[in-house]
Amino acid sequence: MDLKPGDIVMLKSGGQPLTVAEVKGEDVLCIWMGMEGDLFRETLPLATLIQVEEDEEDEEEDEEEDDEDDE
Repeated sequence: MDLKPGDIVMLKSGGQPLTVAEVKGEDVLCIWMGMEGDLFRETLPLATLIQVEEDEEDEEEDEEEDDEDDE
């Protein structure tokens, strides 16, 4: 997987999207915003991540908005 800063990834085990800040060999520095607005950063092994297509993330947001509209 060829990652670069700005790419969106997720842990293979699930969770929220993470933004790639830096790639150093097999280590990836990721940043993300917590539910309360806190900024987190963590270096994770490349083997634990999958790249998320931006279109997939947009579709998930659209589905959430559609669900809210139905209420």
